[in-house]
Amino acid sequence: MSKTKKSLLTRFLDMVEYVGNKLPDPVTLFFILIVIVLFGSWIATLLGLSAIHPGTKETISAINLFSKENVIRIFTQMPATFTGFAPLGMVLVVMLGIGVADKTGMISAALKTFVLKVPRSLLTASLVFAGIMSSMAVDAGYVVLIPLGAVIFMSAGRHPLAGLAATFSGVSGGFSANLIITSLDPLLASFTEPAAQLLDQSYSVNAASNYYLMVLMVPLYTLVGWFATEKIVEPRLGAYTGDVVDDSISRPIEAIERKGLRYAGLTKVVLAVLIALLVVPENGILRDANASLSIAPFLSSIVALMMFLFLIPGIVYGVTVGKIKNDKQVAEMMADSMSSLGSYIVLAFTAAHFVAFFNWSNLGVITAIRGAEFLSTIGFTGIPLLIAFLVFTGFINLFIGSASAKWALMAPIFVPMLMLMGLSPEVTQATYRLGDSFTNIITPLMAYFPLVIIYAQKYQKDLGIGTLISIMLPYSLLFLLLSIVVLVIWILTGIPVGPDSPLYYTVPSTFGTP
Repeated sequence: MSKTKKSLLTRFLDMVEYVGNKLPDPVTLFFILIVIVLFGSWIATLLGLSAIHPGTKETISAINLFSKENVIRIFTQMPATFTGFAPLGMVLVVMLGIGVADKTGMISAALKTFVLKVPRSLLTASLVFAGIMSSMAVDAGYVVLIPLGAVIFMSAGRHPLAGLAATFSGVSGGFSANLIITSLDPLLASFTEPAAQLLDQSYSVNAASNYYLMVLMVPLYTLVGWFATEKIVEPRLGAYTGDVVDDSISRPIEAIERKGLRYAGLTKVVLAVLIALLVVPENGILRDANASLSIAPFLSSIVALMMFLFLIPGIVYGVTVGKIKNDKQVAEMMADSMSSLGSYIVLAFTAAHFVAFFNWSNLGVITAIRGAEFLSTIGFTGIPLLIAFLVFTGFINLFIGSASAKWALMAPIFVPMLMLMGLSPEVTQATYRLGDSFTNIITPLMAYFPLVIIYAQKYQKDLGIGTLISIMLPYSLLFLLLSIVVLVIWILTGIPVGPDSPLYYTVPSTFGTP
């Protein structure tokens, strides 16, 4: 019996890990969920389960997936359902470039340089911060940064799962925050404005309507992520005793490697200039028809651009250090990177079909509408209502991962409702953003959660869903607490959440309350 008594938090997390790991393998789990959705859709149809969409006033009914037309749809669209799974394409494309950069040793050499230059005391915070800022590249942080966080921690003599967790918390838990306007800002505003116009046809919402709050959340998320990693997660994990060893990181950097990094760095600069020429000029190819950058094709091209930003410098580095002598070796490196994704591809197949069936059945939409209707009848006002809305958003996020899909559904409900209670659409949207991310890191239904499990199993082969959830739960709870505190202080101080973004809305006297 251990002489050291475990804390209450440690015992709780151990229980979460134990219960979670009793769940089946993720592939089996998604298969079971598929069966539940299939039979659930049949039962919901028999019961006549439905809901009225608050925006379109359309009656949304449960759809029986066992009907003839849906059985045909399931079988005929199976290849398209699989290949259309968004994370799958992103992972495969980016890994073509990362595979070459990794096999040549460029990534290891760059990581060694990073570890040597970043003070140990700032290593954790820098990973969380980098994860938060990665949202400017849409979802690329899931594919690139999270596995690098584990390698960086291991190279510094620390537990790789702690590095993975710190980076994951920033990439996913801090997804809504950034120091710059990202593609998420205009996307959410495009749903908020028409929802507000259900009550006030002259109301407009700008893309930067939450900018002040989101900028503030970046250092706050970074500090909380640092605290959770170093004070809770890493002490609980203890010393790493796995058999994964990366000798290429632990040995000193040789002169030829430094030369390779210089040439690869210069190549990245040239590529960055070329990309800038496609983006910065008003007639740039990667600008949209209105010469707008915030919603430009550039943001949709991030995955392809990142593939080239790893592939071409990786080739330059490999040629310089002698790892690449002909084109066949480049092709072999790409093939090796694809072969390492076998487990993820199998997992993506079941995850893709669960997500598709859940959407086809309308069960997710009906659940969200019914839950929102219940919340609106509780009778909360002001700050208590906003806190309830924040928590409710996090709960819905456990089942519907897409930020835009959820907001398209919830905005017509909550934006007008909170306007009638004197709160501006901008505040409602900001509250939604705070609640949208903190449960990303603990729900197996988040599109990239299976990929993170694959990353983690490199260092702990028997790692299951329960272990990953128990590792990430402290971040989730602390991010929730932080969001509530910031929201309360923000409302009490009366600071706008963004430029031209009032906190309050005055209902016109000519408008009758429904």
